[in-house]
Amino acid sequence: MKYRKFGDCYYLRLDRDDELMSAILDMCSREGVHAATFSGIGGCGDAEIQVFYPERGAFETERVEGLLELVNVTGNVISDDSGQLHSHAHAQFAYRDEAGEQRIAAGHLKATTVRYTAEIELRPVIGGTIGAVLDAETGTYFWNL
Repeated sequence: MKYRKFGDCYYLRLDRDDELMSAILDMCSREGVHAATFSGIGGCGDAEIQVFYPERGAFETERVEGLLELVNVTGNVISDDSGQLHSHAHAQFAYRDEAGEQRIAAGHLKATTVRYTAEIELRPVIGGTIGAVLDAETGTYFWNL
């Protein structure tokens, strides 16, 4: 991963075999970013995408592999009371299935590995910090405003 800061924003380029979510958290940790939003595009090789089903109280995870066009990833980084960083992101991938049909897989992004590149714009929160509160139902950290 390589990144640069212009003004208040960071621009990240992830390379082959980088795991997107951990790379974003790593950069935030190195730069002292405690709260931010991000978005991006890219080409990935695999992804774990989740959907939460309240009636079951659980996530269902779909693993997608192959040539995945990361159409969009949108998310945030927040820190809990101890300063530990957490992310919450959703993504959309386009790919062809085994029959050659165009497909879309989308939902809560648990992890994705870059196959070619991913380009991320990360916008730190200016003038304050958004904390994290753990949602007991989903096990996901949400904004603590």
